[in-house]
Amino acid sequence: MGLLKIYLDFIKYNKIMDRILVTGADGFIGSHLVEMLCASGYKVKALSQYNSFNNWGWLEEVNCKDQIKVLSGDIRDPNYCKLITKDVDIIFHLAALIAIPYSYIAPDSYVDTNIKGTLNICQAAKENGNIRLIHTSTSEVYGTAQYVPIDENHPLQAQSPYSATKIAADAMAMSFYNTFDLPVTIVRPFNTYGPRQSARAVIPTIITQIANGMDSIKLGDISPTRDFNYVKDTCRGFIRIMESDKTIGEIINIGSNFEISIEDTLNIIKNLMGSNVEFISENLRVRPSNSEVFRLWCDNSKIHKLTGFKPEIDIEEGLQRTINWITKPNNLKHYKSEIYNV
Repeated sequence: MGLLKIYLDFIKYNKIMDRILVTGADGFIGSHLVEMLCASGYKVKALSQYNSFNNWGWLEEVNCKDQIKVLSGDIRDPNYCKLITKDVDIIFHLAALIAIPYSYIAPDSYVDTNIKGTLNICQAAKENGNIRLIHTSTSEVYGTAQYVPIDENHPLQAQSPYSATKIAADAMAMSFYNTFDLPVTIVRPFNTYGPRQSARAVIPTIITQIANGMDSIKLGDISPTRDFNYVKDTCRGFIRIMESDKTIGEIINIGSNFEISIEDTLNIIKNLMGSNVEFISENLRVRPSNSEVFRLWCDNSKIHKLTGFKPEIDIEEGLQRTINWITKPNNLKHYKSEIYNV
């Protein structure tokens, strides 16, 4: 009986046997997560949003292309979601529209992708055998901090159409846990940064413009604070959450428990790049007053208690790594620094 238990435990926990689907794998965090899963021995199917150019986004740049199965499709199609979730053991659901300014002008598309898309993935996971689902939320659902650090019991505040759809998507995912016993975990990463991040985010915006020799850079409000996390730490947090049964049915923050203003972050970048660039606030780039999230600071005690996870890369090291990657000519060419990207 002892040998049988050892064998069954081996079968249950041997990572080589786990088949994982990552939606949003063509994006910033998703592409890094795919690489880390492959390096850990998992079998990965990676979903890239369908396009007629057969372009796989950041999956074109990953170091494990020959180890993954790339799928092209759209989570807005329930039939497609049911098809791609067959024969997988775990789903990381990262696919979403995430740009906050664009949600002001195209909120309907956020409802379709973030809410309905999440419903489609949940329903598919249920119908294909109650597959373990790691659903990606965001710290934006908390809105401006009512207390700090922000734990998972903090009230939710919809301060943008984007955050409203993510709150609804979280509720949808948790409803499948409560109603159908779908093994769901909701993961709330705070502000992730690093190689491959979109130019719509403030850190790559600053780095690319300094690298292209700009003397001044137009920005929105730089007084808000954030809890910035290097992308490798965020992905390590995802995997530690997946590997623990204690996280099922839980909402879990991933963050550094370190608060820094956007202004101070930009000044670190200036110093690391040896730049004298001037930052200019422009009204066009300022969020509506009631929509701006002025303070985010993560309480990461829950993830540490459940999984032992702690971030490893501090802000200066993470920014230096990001600068080193973005400023390589082959990477810098991906960014159009002269265009304001919403």
